[in-house]
This record gives sequence, C-alpha cells and structure tokens, in this order.
Amino acid sequence: MPQLRIALAQVNATVGDLDGNASLVVEWTRKAREGGAHLVVFPEMVLTGYPVEDLAIRTSFARASAEALEALAASLNDAGLGDIAAFVGYLEHDSVGPRNAVAVLSGGRVVARQSKHHLPNYGVFDERRYFKPGSSLDVLRINGVEVGMVICEDLWQDGGPITALGDAGVDLVVSPNASPYERNKDDQRLPLVVRRAAEAGAPLAYCNLVGGQDELVFDGDSLVVSADGQLIGRAPQFVEHLMLVDFDLPGGAGHEQGQIGEFYVRRVFLSDAVPAYEPLPAPRVFEPLSDEAEVWHALVTGLRDYVHKNGFRSVVLGLSGGIDSAVVAALAVDALGADSVYCVSMPSSYSSDHSRSDASDLAVRTGLHYTTEPIADMVSTYVEQLKLTGLAEENIQARCRGMLLMALSNQHGHLVLATGNKSELAVGYSTIYGDAVGGYAPIKDVFKTLVFGLARWRNDEAEKRGDLPPIPENSITKPPSAELRPGQVDTDSLPDYELLDDLLTRYVDGDRGYDDLISAGFAPELVDRVLRMVDKAEYKRRQYPPGTKISNKAFGRDRRLPITNGWREG
Repeated sequence: MPQLRIALAQVNATVGDLDGNASLVVEWTRKAREGGAHLVVFPEMVLTGYPVEDLAIRTSFARASAEALEALAASLNDAGLGDIAAFVGYLEHDSVGPRNAVAVLSGGRVVARQSKHHLPNYGVFDERRYFKPGSSLDVLRINGVEVGMVICEDLWQDGGPITALGDAGVDLVVSPNASPYERNKDDQRLPLVVRRAAEAGAPLAYCNLVGGQDELVFDGDSLVVSADGQLIGRAPQFVEHLMLVDFDLPGGAGHEQGQIGEFYVRRVFLSDAVPAYEPLPAPRVFEPLSDEAEVWHALVTGLRDYVHKNGFRSVVLGLSGGIDSAVVAALAVDALGADSVYCVSMPSSYSSDHSRSDASDLAVRTGLHYTTEPIADMVSTYVEQLKLTGLAEENIQARCRGMLLMALSNQHGHLVLATGNKSELAVGYSTIYGDAVGGYAPIKDVFKTLVFGLARWRNDEAEKRGDLPPIPENSITKPPSAELRPGQVDTDSLPDYELLDDLLTRYVDGDRGYDDLISAGFAPELVDRVLRMVDKAEYKRRQYPPGTKISNKAFGRDRRLPITNGWREG
C-alpha cells in the first residue's frame, strides 16, 4: 500500500512578523524533512500570525502577505526543501476580498490554495468582519494518497467541507488550526476530531497554533486520529513540537472532482506512490495537563509572549505580601526568569508587619529583584493638602503606588504588571490609576478562589521537584486585605470569595439572569448587591490592562457590554 509520512509543526508565530514567521516555516520544514516527512502541516495563518484583526483589511498588509508567500515557496526550494509539500496558512486577498487561506507549497511554487468556509463570529472571533468565505476544496495526491484539508472552524461546524470531502473521497484529512485556549477545551477537541474523521471516512491530523497573542493564548494539543477513531498521536500543550506520523493508506480513495454540494472540488497531482520504507515507531500520546497545571502554563505562556513579542526585557510589580501579587510574581519568574522580574514593596502607614515580611520572603524564595519604597510621606502630602478622608484617602494610597510603579517603568524600561484578579474586576474592587495601572494583567481572568488553588498547586509542584515553594504559606492562609485602613479585610466590602465566585461564574461567565440566580439558591439581597456592583464597574474594566484569557467569557474580548447602560437585572 502507498506510504505517507506527515509532520505536524505546532509552532509559535507572531502577528505581523512576516519575515520571522517565514523563517519559522523554513526552520520547521527542514526539521520535518530531516525526519523523512513527505508533507508538513503548519497552523492556521502561520505566515501572518493569528488573529490579524484589522490588518486583514489593510491593503498593504494583504499585498505583503501574498508577496511573502511567493518568496517563502522560493526560499523552501532554495533550501533544498522543495520536495516536501508544506501546508502554510496566510492572508489571501482576491477580487472578492480578504480570505483566511492555506496554500500548499512544493517545488518552489504555490500548487494549491484553499480558503476557510465557516467564519466564526462569536466569543473572541470577528472573522465575518474581516474575511470572505471560500467555496472550493483542493485534494492533493501526494505519494499516491489523496489528501484533503479543512481549516479550523470548518472542522468545528457540522457539515460543510468535511461532508464534501467524505463524498468526494479522500485517504487523509489535514486541519490547520488557530484554536485559542480556554479551560477544559482539550476535552472537546478529541471527541470532535474523532467525529469528523468518521464523517470523512479517513484519518484526520489536527495541527494547532501555540503561544500567546495579546489576551489570547494557544495551547497546541495537536492530534492525529485514525478513521475508526483511535488516537494515534497527541502533542504536548504550550510548547512548540513536531509530530511525525506514518500512514499505510490504500490510496485512490476517490477521483471525483467538480461541484459536490456547495463546494467545487479540484484534484491536484503532486506525486505517485513511493517505494516502501522503514516506518517510525508510533508517535507519543502526551497526556493533557491537570486543570491547575493547564491554567498555570497558559498564564505563563501568555505573559512570556506578551513581554517578549512586544520588545520588553523586564517587568515590575508591587509586591504586597498578599496572594494576588505573590501569584503574579511567581508566574513572572516562571515566564521570564528571576533576573527579569523587579518587585517593589510600597508600605503605607496601614501596612502590617506580616505583609512586609511575606513580600520579602517571596523575594528570597524566588531570587527576584526586590526593593522597598515607603509611600507614607507621599500619601500624607495629598491627604493634608486636599483634606482627604474615607474612600478618597484609601484610594490615594493605591494611586501613589501606581505612580511609583509607572515612574520606575519610565526610568528603567520595565513593563508594569497589574495584579488584580477577575473577582475584584467584576465587582469594581480596584482603583483606577492605582492598582489598575500597568501594561499587562496576568490574572485578570482568574477568579480569586482559583488564585488560591494555583498558589497551592505551584507550591506542591515545587515540593515534588525538591525545590523551595515560591509562595509563602502565610500569603495563602491569611485573610485577603487591601490594607488601606486599620484592620481592613476584603470581607468588609465583599461576600466570602467562595460564594462570590460561584455567583460571578453564573452571572459573568454564564450570562444567567436575576431569576436564574434566585432559582439557583442565592439570597435576593446578595444577588441585588453583587449584580449592582458588577454593572456599575464596567467603566473601570474598560480601562484595565489586557490579560490572558483562560475562561469562556473573559472581560474585554468575550464580554462586551455598554458602559452607559440603563438595563438592570431584577
């Protein structure tokens, strides 16, 4: 039977970096060729990065993408890689408009092009704003094997290209993807790929993007399944990876071309069957990460790539001794290395001794840079001159800290990290131009209860490896407090976090209404109070820095509500 060795190149592209991404394709195609692969599949829009957003409608960028694609085909050939078929995602722009497309490069030229048919327009996706749908499918004969393709959402939607490929007849389906991470998404992928392989009547190879892009993070988790649903190979999450898979396939699964349903199917000949060769061992099936490990790696990846891809060399944050800043500091050390992390203790007259000692303890445990800059004199200047009291006096402490961090950022070139969590952002428990300052917010989409869970998980992992846990136990066990007035704790202003996060998960992530929340058992007065806080804080959230999305409904990209809004639940 004909034999075919494929490579799935799970790589980390950067939006807009056409030259860098082209070099990435050449590098990983070389690795695939060295592994004996006959074809290599890259993620969706690997040449341009994903998502390109409004770059898609910029004519100069579309022209540059097309030129980069032609140059890439020549570069692959010049590098001695012209005999491998490379499936490369890029931005196409034809007489109809922009398209999310994949080209097949071989022998120094573009031998096939296919555009995405289903354009997602939900959650973080706005593809109908940017792209025109495709209506043709190219089936390539490679080593005598008929290879069809579907692009990302074309795989997720019932019917469409998969059905057409099944009717036309293919031996193998490849699927370039840029599928953003959210919690437990890996649990959905394998059943989906299994169903689509059965519909196509052929094995299916799913190649996903990896890395961070602004708020989005892509976890890889590329998959290969057989026609009967057996998992053949699975790539690790959150790392670049090349998966090589050998197929023994009958070949000649179909020869039909022309109009099949709503698609025009075109057959493209590249090569006939090759002589038999020694097959590789079966690829490794990497186990999905646990929930906490998955979230931690997503946050580390998102932070690392935001810092590096935007040209920063270091970060700075306020280290209060509390759980939020402790987790952000530990994330930053894991993402960037301790030498690139600068933390500042900024005690006021209300700061407790344990807050200072816990912050210092974390610095010693992790090896990050640590300084102390008291703010009591700065605060008193504002308080005395403006006669501030109550909330105004509390907030000026946060704003002095924010000013101090931004000054250090300007002086030394650090990126300021905001340390607020999703629970606080939801109910407006943050100070604009205070703790909300910064260029990135690593735990913006992490509820407070999960922050505690992540801290415990990270410390447990350190102990398993024989390392010193990075987060002081006291930061995890003591009652959370902003320490802006004597004896203050968060529960003075907020419900218990277990209860609050349960309600917020339903209202924010689940879009549940007032009656649904009451039916779920929440007290009416609690629902009234929390929903009022959430709705009133929309203007604050609009001014908060971007942060890694891990949930199905992150503030900003997913949950978009008007600031001026007269609607109230209840």
